[in-house]
Amino acid sequence: MLSKKKGRECWAKPKVEGTTVRFEVTPGKPPAGEDGTVKRTGARCIISGEPMGFDYVRAEGKAGRMGAQLMAIVTEGKRGRSYYSPDAEHARIAESAEPKWKPVGDVPEQALGFRVQLYGMDEYHKLFTPRQLTALTTFSDLVHEARELVTRDALASTPLGPPNELGGGLNVEDDRPLREGGQGARAYGEALQAYLGMALSRVVMGCNSLSRWNSFGQKVQHCFGRQALPMIWDFADPNPFTESTGSWSSGFKYVADPLERGGISPQARATVFQEDATALRIADKLLLSTDPPYYDNIGYADLSDMFYVWMRRTIREVYPDLFSTMLTPKSSELIASAHRHESKECATTSFEDGMRWTLQQARGLVVLDYPATVYYAFKQQDIGSNGSGASSGWETMLASLISGGFSIVGSWPIRTEMRTRLVGRGTNALASSIVLVCRPRPEDAPAISRRRFLDALRAELPGAIAEMKTGSIAPVDMAQATIGPGMAIFSRYSQVLEADGAPLTVRMALGLINAALDEVLEGAVTELDAETRFAVSWFEQYAFEKGDFGGANTIAQGKNTAVDSVERAGLVEATGGQVRLINWREYDPGAYEPEQDKRPTVWEGAHHLIERLNHHGEMGAAALYNRLPGDIAESARDLAYRLYHICDRKGWAEDALDYNVLVSSWSEITRLAASGRNRGDQADMFDDS
Repeated sequence: MLSKKKGRECWAKPKVEGTTVRFEVTPGKPPAGEDGTVKRTGARCIISGEPMGFDYVRAEGKAGRMGAQLMAIVTEGKRGRSYYSPDAEHARIAESAEPKWKPVGDVPEQALGFRVQLYGMDEYHKLFTPRQLTALTTFSDLVHEARELVTRDALASTPLGPPNELGGGLNVEDDRPLREGGQGARAYGEALQAYLGMALSRVVMGCNSLSRWNSFGQKVQHCFGRQALPMIWDFADPNPFTESTGSWSSGFKYVADPLERGGISPQARATVFQEDATALRIADKLLLSTDPPYYDNIGYADLSDMFYVWMRRTIREVYPDLFSTMLTPKSSELIASAHRHESKECATTSFEDGMRWTLQQARGLVVLDYPATVYYAFKQQDIGSNGSGASSGWETMLASLISGGFSIVGSWPIRTEMRTRLVGRGTNALASSIVLVCRPRPEDAPAISRRRFLDALRAELPGAIAEMKTGSIAPVDMAQATIGPGMAIFSRYSQVLEADGAPLTVRMALGLINAALDEVLEGAVTELDAETRFAVSWFEQYAFEKGDFGGANTIAQGKNTAVDSVERAGLVEATGGQVRLINWREYDPGAYEPEQDKRPTVWEGAHHLIERLNHHGEMGAAALYNRLPGDIAESARDLAYRLYHICDRKGWAEDALDYNVLVSSWSEITRLAASGRNRGDQADMFDDS
């Protein structure tokens, strides 16, 4: 599909002519079965229809017999994108470029997230088309020319005026380079060269043969939708002279915008240097704020080479020490990469030892007046189905901090991840990273028993969770945020000991913290009405699917109610010996009248708020909030937390999203509700018709 925009759908239809194929831009959607030739199991020949296994495709690629063919041309006009079928002349022009330079360096045979080398793209220049190589090389040359022009103009300017302003403040007698702290024309030109070099590296992200075409947004999507270089089968070749992804203009904007919007004073001074974190040579105390490597999730050095080869060509003379090697150094990189060690176990041991040593060194250097902060891009799969913390990366990070002498005193989700990242699309993945707030643990910290640890969890966690709820921590973030107060208890002691004297592991502690969270959330539900308590228990087993009446009756009796009472309250449908909860999607939008509800329940209140939020937005939900009985309105949020937690454990992503959105919108709903009450014109303000 070229365009999936409603009303403007079109696709590239293959036309087989003997042993060749051409493509025609065709309106509408492709027929079923013609929406691609590559599946998870292999490929299909577009001419003969014969299947081809990936082993064959990879062998052909490695033999140099895999190429690319122009499928369509996209233009941009006042009325949006237009699509055209290419002809032979278009193809000839696209393939006519002859680059005068190409980056030297081999793509690693094995690397985290790399797949392209399996198909013969084993050198970095093979990740670019000849036309892209020509464009990028030309831009690199122009960066050098720009530096020469700026340096010449700076030498001609008067050395008066405020520092760092063109036309003044430059010391014409200072010929030191930028890396030595120069303040003259030479350093000024090199500074511009460095910024332009970074802009070029941003262009590289989009101007390569692994960039995708986003048929929904009708735009180029750069190749790093995630921190990996997977193989793709149709790519977008962007025009570097437009304003879109892969252009020089967009690359320059990404570098310039932070400088313009960041409020950085020209008089500000900072020293940035590259240092091996495992061998810090800092004499003074430091304020520690770090985003450490993520175990085996990302191969930073390998991924950097795609940019490094272009940066080296463009700004090597500015920072010769940084670019002294042909590719990035990798032997000391602190990641658990099995292909750099004898085995996966050796890689894990190396990572754990290195992380522990690094944090031990940092502990002796941190200033005690301020906490240390450690950032971690927590993913949903970092918690196992039983909440025990199945991710080695996450466990290792916590274990390294604790064994390194730190006590974790808090954790908080922060919004740092771009919404367009591939890992989050269509999934219940976190839209946040987590920040761990740490302080050095006293050397004489005592040990405690597992029983005392559990007692402390039960005593301290409810208050911490209540405080988080008032801050509208989204349910999707609650398990991670709870780690803070839970680990604060665990890590304030030198050890937590089992009955046999064995130390409690971080994995075990995470499981106990998550179980304690379950107890707190379940405890909040036990104080609700009997019909709601029945609905929660039934939901945990069947969600909105049918179940036997006998089982429902047993649960209802245990909650001091009856199935017919729950049915009269409007929560369930009971027919033919089957019982099921009524899904909010079955509600008549906007029809609920809480004043006329003779048996109001927290379950109904929460789900009608979800319905109103989906159909009438936060204003509509706020109107309903003001009409609900006060205890039901306030308890709806606690119920949403509990139901999200159930959905998360069960893997019910769609239902989980409903409850997460309600809690995430809670602050705005209650603000609008209070505003309506204070104004005294609630009906007009919250017209949800």
